[in-house]
Amino acid sequence: MNGASREALAAARERLDALTDSTSVDAAQLADELAAVTALLDREASLRRVLTDPAQPGEAKAALVQRLLGDQVSGSVVDLMAGMARSRWSQPRDLVDALEELADVADLTAAEKAGALDDVEDELFRFGRIVSSNTELRAALTDRAASTSAKIELLHRLLGGRANVTTERLVTRLVTAPRGRSLESGIESLSKLAAARRERLVAVVTSAVPLSDVQKRRLGAALAKLYGRQMHLNLDVDPDVVGGMRVQVGDEVINGSIADRLDDAGRRMAS
Repeated sequence: MNGASREALAAARERLDALTDSTSVDAAQLADELAAVTALLDREASLRRVLTDPAQPGEAKAALVQRLLGDQVSGSVVDLMAGMARSRWSQPRDLVDALEELADVADLTAAEKAGALDDVEDELFRFGRIVSSNTELRAALTDRAASTSAKIELLHRLLGGRANVTTERLVTRLVTAPRGRSLESGIESLSKLAAARRERLVAVVTSAVPLSDVQKRRLGAALAKLYGRQMHLNLDVDPDVVGGMRVQVGDEVINGSIADRLDDAGRRMAS
């Protein structure tokens, strides 16, 4: 998103946080309603153009939101959407992307309130690893010819009773309404949103053998000191890592494995 849209999203996130801070608000219900509005605007290109038209008065766009959604979703979502309609957006699709993100954040907030956010982060990471390593599963979940109900049933068999309900909700929404995203990039985005709930960074740690609890605590503390922020560790085991480990934080890779050092030595010898 460009400047105007980033500012509009930030304002909407603040309003959502204010809503979900209330103990009387059902964050999961908010997520469902925001997802429904996302689907509506994703289908109706003309409507999202009207709601983001800078030539139209903000109050007129807010009134349109009230007329369209007043009987369809809760007053909280109508007010949130009206505020977004008053904001300036760089392009119409940004409004839809922002609504989708708010729906995901609302679900993650529900998990946080239930004390399950750490579990959801870990489950999203593991599910992403499973999908990337299982071509048949990935094909089944991304098959455009497959029905939505078939995909939901497959995900329920995979995750139902094995993963947190929020994880299942987030993944199901991503699979059934990818909106042009790949499954992998969608899961990565969800993982980043989950980490951001606690203002933490995500470190993907690959080691030859599982790390002990002591090693995990020491690594987390070292990375937190290095980056100046709390760090969530997504742990993966790869026997091809001969020794040590490989750590990736965002686009930055910290190579500490013997395999990487051997590769570097070989390239230097060949040059």
